[in-house]
Amino acid sequence: MKDIETLLLEYGPFLVFLNVLLEQAGLPIPAYPLLVVAGALVLHGDLPWAVTLAAAVLACLIADAAWYAGGKRFGSGLLNTVCRVSISRDSCIRQTQSLYWRTGPRILLVAKFLPGASALSTVMSGFAGLRFRSFLAYDAAGSLIWAGSALLIGIAFNDMVGDILDMLSDYGVYGLVAIAVVLAGYLAYRWARRKRTIRRFAHVRRVTLDELDEMQAQGCVPVLLDVRAGGDAPLPGAIVVDPRGPIAKEQWPMDAHIVVYCACPEEISAAVLADRLLRAGYRNVSALAGGYNAWVARQQAAQAGADASLDATASASARATGG
Repeated sequence: MKDIETLLLEYGPFLVFLNVLLEQAGLPIPAYPLLVVAGALVLHGDLPWAVTLAAAVLACLIADAAWYAGGKRFGSGLLNTVCRVSISRDSCIRQTQSLYWRTGPRILLVAKFLPGASALSTVMSGFAGLRFRSFLAYDAAGSLIWAGSALLIGIAFNDMVGDILDMLSDYGVYGLVAIAVVLAGYLAYRWARRKRTIRRFAHVRRVTLDELDEMQAQGCVPVLLDVRAGGDAPLPGAIVVDPRGPIAKEQWPMDAHIVVYCACPEEISAAVLADRLLRAGYRNVSALAGGYNAWVARQQAAQAGADASLDATASASARATGG
């Protein structure tokens, strides 16, 4: 593990920049330990502290700006994609949105200290429409705090850092194997737990958007419940609710058709509320298959079709006028 120190001495701030950039881009390459070692080398005069800190902050800003642009362009679709690496994808989406709506861009000041929260928070910043100037200010401050704290730890505990590097050099392989075994066991447990959750709510009926349209065409106007955190731009007539909040008896007629939707994989959050409503005595409760994302995709497809039709009409008119 002394190779880390050797690489830092050879490549200096460039190695810091590359490691931080790759980690913030989403690769599982931890950069904080490298920054701690860099801090110890800064104390001994082997690395320039200002250039090293600037390299780390610049790498954060480049990666985070890309996540921000993706969130602004692709919205909840990118958030859903990022959360797919999580074992609890549905709770990942809801908790990320809920946390951001409660704290706003201030979450960017500490997001890099929270596992998995950095990319999600920057995506949410773009999705929520935060001005780029404000995003850049908060993100730069958070990056400075994160990278600066690692360098300060390396400076304050430089002797201990050297001892740890020596120990890792002697026993590092065994430690990595032990960590890999524990991590594999944890992932297997979470995967099995998720599968149990999906099976637990498999009895909740799913309705498609076409079936929802058919219900409305037949004069049956269902109660639409939106369980997304924030509930921005809901389906027409939808009511925003907390899927784990209290359920009032006879809040709606017990035989009312209720359709719950979320923006999460396998409609888990919607199924959770639907199951609670069924157990409370409501008889016609369903979850919307595909959820909010399916509705947005259909709206976008319809808009694209309308635009194509208008373009075709304009082209035909132009040809007729020219003829």
